[in-house]
Amino acid sequence: MTTLDIESVSAFVLTADLGSFTKAARALGTSQAAISVKIKRLEDRLGYRLLERTPRKVQLTSHGATFLHPARHFVSAHEMAVRGLSVATQRLTLGISDQVAGPGLPALLANLNVHAPNLVVEVHIEASRNLMDAFERGAMDAVIVRREDNRRGGERLLKERMGWFAAAHWSHDPTQPLRLAALAPSCGIRNVATQTLDAAKIAWTEVFLGGGLGAISAAVSAGLAVAPMPYSVAPVGALDVGSSLGLPTLPDSEVVLHSGLSDQTSRRALDTLAAWWRGGASPR
Repeated sequence: MTTLDIESVSAFVLTADLGSFTKAARALGTSQAAISVKIKRLEDRLGYRLLERTPRKVQLTSHGATFLHPARHFVSAHEMAVRGLSVATQRLTLGISDQVAGPGLPALLANLNVHAPNLVVEVHIEASRNLMDAFERGAMDAVIVRREDNRRGGERLLKERMGWFAAAHWSHDPTQPLRLAALAPSCGIRNVATQTLDAAKIAWTEVFLGGGLGAISAAVSAGLAVAPMPYSVAPVGALDVGSSLGLPTLPDSEVVLHSGLSDQTSRRALDTLAAWWRGGASPR
């Protein structure tokens, strides 16, 4: 009978969720080599490879994809047994900027239940400025936002490139102002973009404003306008048209974590989530 090691199975699940040995190691507070050893030990016990390792990414093998679901149950059952069914439910109120959250975020949040089954995560998706205001009022336990205004502090998770994105079939009439799709005037990215255009003396007009990142992405995909966006959340199929249109380069954007958490369960869950952005890209 094969006996599974909980630490090895946990390392496998987290690596599969994050798609990276490095990010899994950061979330668990260990080294990439230690994660590799644990997963290799698990593969040896099972008798087949679970992950394909390439220089750029980690992918599940067919055996790994089959094993992932029962592995989640194994880790969750272990956590419940260790903590005991009588442990009171804890709540984590988390804010994530709509300019940070990617399409892969719902699955990542759902998987937190595997590692912290007694933790209820209440997620708010809003503009960075609104979330920072809420955090400073004490209404949020933690926020993952894009750095805006003059507010400093927090842990920098990611520095990423910005671009001017438009649909592949979109075209610009050089005799007319640049057509922009952007979030509300309170959006930091929108303000940086319009200030950059003004400094370059490029005329612009907003033809689509507000409605959330999903609405902006839809406007871009429909060919209504160009939008200043981080590469990680640009809609699929959209192109950075900045160079072809001679638009000024946008400054890089920083994703930062602000947290006032001290209890181990919430902190570990937040570290697991934040590991997705540390040194990498937003969920896609």
